[in-house]
Amino acid sequence: MSSLTYDLAVAGLAVGSAAALTGIGLIVTYRATGVLNFAHGAIAMVCAYVLRQCVVGWGWPLWLGALVTLVVVAPGIGVVLERFVFRAPAVRGGAPEQTLVASIGVFVLLVGGAALVWGQGARSDAPDLVPVEPWGQLAVAVALAAGTGAVIRWTRFGRELRAVVDDRQLAVLGGIDADRVAAAGWAFGAFTAGLTGVLLAPYVRLDPYGLPLLVMEVVAVAVAARMRSLPVAVVVALGIGVAQSQLTRLHPSGWAAPLVQAVGANLFVVALLVAALVLPGVGAGRTAPRAVVGERMPAPHGAWLVALVLFLLPLGLAGEDLHTAVQVPALGVVLLSLVVVTGRGGQISLGQAAYAGLGALFTALLAAGRFPGLPRLPELAALAVAVALVAPLGLLTGWPAISRHGLALALATFAVGVGVSRFVFAQPYATSQLALGRPSGFEGDRAYYVLELALLAAALLAARRLRTGRTGRALAAMRDHEPGASAAGVQVPSLKLLAFVSGAALAALGGGLLGMGLRAFDPGAFDPVRGLLWFAAVVVLGADSTLGALAAAALLVGLDAGARGGMAAAVIGVLAVLVGRFPGGPFEALRAAAWRARLRRPADLTARGAELRRRLRPARPRPGPRPAPAGATAPAPAAWGGAARATAPGGSGAPAEGAGTTSRGARTTAGGAGTAPRGARTAAKGGGAAPQRAAEAPPGAGGTGGRAGEAPAPGLARPPHRPRSAAAPAAPAAPAAPAATGPTPRTAAAPSSGASAPRGTRGTRPGRLPPSPGRERRSRAVLLTARGLHVRYAGFTALDGVDLDVPAGRVTAVVGPNGAGKSTLFHCLAGTVRPAQGRVRLGGRDVTRTAAHARTRLGIARTFQELAVFPSLTVSENVRIGAEQGRVADPAAVERTLRLLGLDGPVRALPAAGLPTGTLRRVELARALAGSPLVLLLDEPAAGLDSAEVTALAGVLGALAADGMALLVVEHDLDLVADLADVVHVMTAGRIVASGPPDRVLDAVAGPAAPPGRPGRRP
Repeated sequence: MSSLTYDLAVAGLAVGSAAALTGIGLIVTYRATGVLNFAHGAIAMVCAYVLRQCVVGWGWPLWLGALVTLVVVAPGIGVVLERFVFRAPAVRGGAPEQTLVASIGVFVLLVGGAALVWGQGARSDAPDLVPVEPWGQLAVAVALAAGTGAVIRWTRFGRELRAVVDDRQLAVLGGIDADRVAAAGWAFGAFTAGLTGVLLAPYVRLDPYGLPLLVMEVVAVAVAARMRSLPVAVVVALGIGVAQSQLTRLHPSGWAAPLVQAVGANLFVVALLVAALVLPGVGAGRTAPRAVVGERMPAPHGAWLVALVLFLLPLGLAGEDLHTAVQVPALGVVLLSLVVVTGRGGQISLGQAAYAGLGALFTALLAAGRFPGLPRLPELAALAVAVALVAPLGLLTGWPAISRHGLALALATFAVGVGVSRFVFAQPYATSQLALGRPSGFEGDRAYYVLELALLAAALLAARRLRTGRTGRALAAMRDHEPGASAAGVQVPSLKLLAFVSGAALAALGGGLLGMGLRAFDPGAFDPVRGLLWFAAVVVLGADSTLGALAAAALLVGLDAGARGGMAAAVIGVLAVLVGRFPGGPFEALRAAAWRARLRRPADLTARGAELRRRLRPARPRPGPRPAPAGATAPAPAAWGGAARATAPGGSGAPAEGAGTTSRGARTTAGGAGTAPRGARTAAKGGGAAPQRAAEAPPGAGGTGGRAGEAPAPGLARPPHRPRSAAAPAAPAAPAAPAATGPTPRTAAAPSSGASAPRGTRGTRPGRLPPSPGRERRSRAVLLTARGLHVRYAGFTALDGVDLDVPAGRVTAVVGPNGAGKSTLFHCLAGTVRPAQGRVRLGGRDVTRTAAHARTRLGIARTFQELAVFPSLTVSENVRIGAEQGRVADPAAVERTLRLLGLDGPVRALPAAGLPTGTLRRVELARALAGSPLVLLLDEPAAGLDSAEVTALAGVLGALAADGMALLVVEHDLDLVADLADVVHVMTAGRIVASGPPDRVLDAVAGPAAPPGRPGRRP
């Protein structure tokens, strides 16, 4: 017994040593470049083939072949990959998900290239580089880990390596050659991959598909080491290897025996599932970068007609050609699932092949009457039931997606795919020649192809419903900016589950059709490598394009049938590696260039064509400008609306004076004669260039429609809608206050349109509603309160017992130095950070544990310091999301918001991508206002705006506060705070140290609390 235990332990050390080398290589590459190299296993496989070719094929000595393979070929592959694939996204600052797609492309390319060069068959004559005893491999792994750790920790190169990973641009500015460091990291990672491949090849079958997957299964050791600790990776690898060897002595009996034996033989897969699904995720980042999904361009005219004709052409084929064409619609349905999950939902899913295989397996078991607990079913009924059974299994990847993003989500979905392949598809009931017939009446290839086309059309309609309308906009918002979508009211967790469940259902439908087309269940058709190939094909041909999915299906089937094995993988791999140089993929780049060229190319018609166009499109008279209601002003000032359209008081239509741009630190009065110093409330809040609406109330004033199906919080009520047509005419502007040497007290200005008095005593504003008793009562009510908030981050106290009141009808500002806790307080109020102690209340309702999207629907809207817009959606769609997710019943709320902020012109139909910062600030604010909020939280709303835009912003915010909305502003611009706020709170070291009116508080703490000028402001 002891001898057996020793022998098994020795064998386990051999496997664990190879796994340790893989972990070392993955960790070094990740720490040197920030890339989780999914191509590590493919590099190992290529090096193993190269060594075998040198020794067995060409008869070289083993030492020479090993020297060339490990010193020249392997590092050379790493350097080439860094230079031509991964350097461009690293220099550009691309997201980790983009490099992940490129690494998957390299994996697919190397696998396809190896299949083309050396064939798809397995080889068993790989040479032994070290003796059979594991001590040599163990010594190599330990020595490599110790040497690498010493270099990273104690040498100059190690310090440079860590600096490049932390901030590449800053490292370059510090004089570090980031390209050299990254190339060295890639070369070393490829060397360890090659060493792993040549050590493993003699013990496993050497084939283009099995060895890369086997190497990638041991990525669990790197994840368990948090992609940082080399000793932990070595210990975990050796422990799992020894445990896996010891489990081989178990010989259980009964129905669970195959599964227990599979677990014992695939302990690294179990570790991968635990590491990916249980341990905290690595590589946290955004859900999916726009560079991966790509900016979607309109399909060319007639593209769908061409696709319809091409998919109908196989009906005229016969024999082997028709039998091959049968696979295209089925694979198209599978790839549509990736369009829904990845293209529209922005979630990286590498496990769709598992759901397709489960659909085929369940269909075969149900049709054969072998599914436990269910009778034998006809084929079509079996397919429908299989889809219904597989769809809930989408939660296996959907649930981890709630808390994981980017690389962590990719690992989780890949682990699910590998687990299903090893523990479900490899079991005897799935590999014992399980036949699968076709539905009655559709036995022939041509009839079955017609059935597939019908089901493909149904899948296209289902995908369209998920990609358009309210659900499609919410999915696109989640893809573009997940925190922004949650702040807009999108239920992100539920939407992720919907995307994965829908994707699993579509994949199961396509997998069942594939199985019936082949008349058997083939586990090899749904292995994890196939899933990586499908993912890469959809991304490079347009992840958010249904036409791209259909084209990918036709390309994959056509290349596999009409060329040597591996050609499809090689072609898709070449296209996928170009993602690093062409964000969105090469095909999206070509489509975008063609679309821009078509827009620039003038129409070139013959005389007959021009005459025909005139007949079909008669000239229409161009509508003139609509007359504005008496006393009304333009919806936006010159800074926000383009031309200076503000009318003079009285509605005469003459341009108002002083509508131009002001300098920083001064707000121009309505009369335009001079400026008021900081601390004096100016016409930017009550008149002048501020966007005033005498005819319409701004959205969010409360009466623009309630929230459908959403009761307000206890003690809260929406401000009633009051028509603006009865507003009093604007009063003449008073002359500007004379310049003063010091701050002017806020109460020193006369209550006029030129310099307003404190709120509640200044009287009627020009173009605004006179204050009503109801509004005055709301102004005195405390709407949002925080009591005793405590937040700590890894021993650092961010908030230390903060109390805050945000009353309705008032502008509350929070200022302080960087690191004072302002952003943490803001996030606690918005719901993105949960305090360890304390309470947050909205009216009489405790919302401390309420999620961010739920707070939005209760009436708390927010903006972000860094713009949170959805670039793939148009301006109007961005604003519509705020109204839809806020459950505003009034259909005109979106239009009113667009007009209020000067977005009702042609800009409303433009995608948000590429618009100026000032316009995007308006779009973000409009989206927040479209939900008719009670409380508006603004995190540095003036960041990136010039003085004229800041003046316009102040006017809008002042108008919203006058209509009863509660506003909280976190801002570094003390001039804006002085002009806008009613109460200022100063924070330092997580506490509020001063509170009061701006003129008193800001003058007292301006020195320590005021940082240098805010970046992005132009004088």
